[in-house]
Amino acid sequence: MRWRVGVALGVAALMLLLVWWWRPVSLMPGTRALVMQGGDPYLRALMRTISASESNVLRPYNVLYGGSYVWTLERHPNRCEAIGRGPNKGNCSTAAGRYQLLAGTWVELAARYHPERTDDPLDATQLSFAPRYQDAVVYAWLSEPRWGNLAAQLRQGRVQPVLRRLSGTWTSLGYGIESNNMSRELPRVYQRVLQDELARVAKAGPYGAEKQ
Repeated sequence: MRWRVGVALGVAALMLLLVWWWRPVSLMPGTRALVMQGGDPYLRALMRTISASESNVLRPYNVLYGGSYVWTLERHPNRCEAIGRGPNKGNCSTAAGRYQLLAGTWVELAARYHPERTDDPLDATQLSFAPRYQDAVVYAWLSEPRWGNLAAQLRQGRVQPVLRRLSGTWTSLGYGIESNNMSRELPRVYQRVLQDELARVAKAGPYGAEKQ
């Protein structure tokens, strides 16, 4: 009887190990589809890959650095959460949202790209941090020429060079100072979510309306 229990436990452990290794996208909440509609599928897949490493939680748009949540996204939370480990231990971080943007970074980018921005850059501190705006602002940022046309690089299959390029901003992408247990898997994660994004484009058809 004991050997049967042992075999059953061994099989269960093996199955859990296989699930952990294969991990379908559905088990990675950070890879969920963007709220934002439209956009280049290669950049959209990149954004989902970034959040798989930066905010792989059930409510990525609401998460703060360290894992706690905020309930309102009327504006960037700008809460400095203590850093308990790593090279910046003892400091604090205002990183928030799906892309873990620092408060200062958000204000700078929102002043340039937020759909509801005004001519006064100081108004950016009051702009909505709602999911669709997080997506829109980061998408516009990643579209900047400064990155060297990321969409074109991704179309060429240069996923790892792109992640390396962005690791100075998102340090968990595998080449920064704070890699995590998702970092090694990100090229594979990217390929999975890219297939999902390309399927969405195919389903939408030439005029952007989903086929029935």
